[in-house]
Amino acid sequence: MDTINNDLTNLLEQMGVHQESLDVTQRIIIIAGILIIAFVADYFCRKIVVPAIKKLTARTQASWDDYLFNDAVLNNMCHLIPPIILYVLLPFAFPHEPVTLTFILKLCWVYITAVAMKLICSFLTSLYTISSEHEKLKNHPLKGVYQMVKLIVICVGVIIIVSTLIDKDPVNILTGLGASAAILMLVFKDTIMGLVAGVQLSANDMLRPGDWITMPKYGADGTVIEVTLTTVKVRNWDNTITTVPPYALVSDSFQNWRGMRESGGRRVKRAINIDMNTVRFCTPEQMAEFEKKVWMSGFERTGKEEVNLYVFRHYLEYYLCHNPRVNTELILMVRQLQPTPQGLPIELYFFSANKDWIPYERLQAEVFDHLLAVLPEFGLRVFQSPSGLDVLAFSSH
Repeated sequence: MDTINNDLTNLLEQMGVHQESLDVTQRIIIIAGILIIAFVADYFCRKIVVPAIKKLTARTQASWDDYLFNDAVLNNMCHLIPPIILYVLLPFAFPHEPVTLTFILKLCWVYITAVAMKLICSFLTSLYTISSEHEKLKNHPLKGVYQMVKLIVICVGVIIIVSTLIDKDPVNILTGLGASAAILMLVFKDTIMGLVAGVQLSANDMLRPGDWITMPKYGADGTVIEVTLTTVKVRNWDNTITTVPPYALVSDSFQNWRGMRESGGRRVKRAINIDMNTVRFCTPEQMAEFEKKVWMSGFERTGKEEVNLYVFRHYLEYYLCHNPRVNTELILMVRQLQPTPQGLPIELYFFSANKDWIPYERLQAEVFDHLLAVLPEFGLRVFQSPSGLDVLAFSSH
């Protein structure tokens, strides 16, 4: 450093600079040179290095490098170059003024720390984008983990900045923060509980973005769209958004329909009440007519006379087994439930092959439309509470 200053002093004296203004002129030249070097380095990075990196990543078939070296990461890297150059070269401009030099270096170090925090956060954002598109990681709620790492980076950066400004060792500041751990835990209670809950949800594979969950306590019934440190966002079927604390999903119970989506079908369990007054033995003529039907194949006789309700249940089983939209590899049955004052319930229990909501509801409606239409052929009738028209018709007689 002294050699450079002496050489510059000799050069200025040879150029005829007066002794009184020699120090000021020398300092101005050095500062100007440092600023020019910083500007050239910044220009070189932005105009040559960054475009070269973008061209290189665009030529590769992999997509992870496009996210890893995106505009935010590259811009923050460029922002780091000038202050680092200033931090290294400024001692040449202030060799005999330690107070001024220390103040300027502190400002440079604070700026370097802040930009480094932004760079690391943007890098973590790129990593989250890459992991969210990875086949094995995209179904895990990793956003909360990345948010927690960002929070740690910011806290460490703030501690370094504060320690730089007040000339204290960062370890001493951490020791002071340790004494106030109870207050910090109270302030960051939701964040800490959210992090623990997020780890549990991820480790136990309890929840993934895209899962359909039901949680009546919080009015949540829809698809999980985001899992963060403090909230789980659920888009309900009416397009409203419900936010649920992550720790509530661990401490309380909720229903996840992912198992249904990953299985072979969606369950249909619905009953219809039969008027018990219409249950009777089939006549020989009825049985002769039934035996001409294709659906009587495989019919197991119970005796000399068959009950019309038993034949009807056999018909429903045949109808469901031959419905292409019903998954016959899962449980399929037509069963009789406990009689009630409202009639005899006949329950259909089967699985729809299509698990989407609209085709599922459409299949249910078509099956029961057919059931209601075919009942009279077996001499059966649905039990139905009398309406006002029924009362009027009865009174007219």
